[in-house]
Amino acid sequence: MAHQDPAGAASSLPSTGYTREKKLLQFIPVGRATLWRWVKAGEFPAPLKLSGSITAWRVEDVHAWIAAAGRQK
Repeated sequence: MAHQDPAGAASSLPSTGYTREKKLLQFIPVGRATLWRWVKAGEFPAPLKLSGSITAWRVEDVHAWIAAAGRQK
């Protein structure tokens, strides 16, 4: 699966709302297992359980993570 560079991710994500895992992985250049490992370790924002079968991330949290990751370079 091809991933985009995180520097361009913030401009491609909506500014507010929620995003599901499949869409999120198009913007964050890691695999599914790494994403969940980061969530478990507190290195990436935790998703919200919107219903019994729907888990999504707040886009605002993802933008903040991308901005912080960019400042660390």
